[in-house]
Amino acid sequence: MEAAEAKIDLVWGAAEIGKEINRKPRQAFHMLETGLLPAKKVGNQWVAERGKLRAFFLKDEAA
Repeated sequence: MEAAEAKIDLVWGAAEIGKEINRKPRQAFHMLETGLLPAKKVGNQWVAERGKLRAFFLKDEAA
């Protein structure tokens, strides 16, 4: 039997990404457009992995 694959938890859209990082949609959009967040644009919508967003902010706290 194969091991179960880990499910990827994605956050779609700048507004939802903003909610995840406790920022207003416009602030999140700016951070996405300038490459400050670990996310990619798929078509015309931003997408980020929830775990990578959390890890991105946690690494700043550890420094």
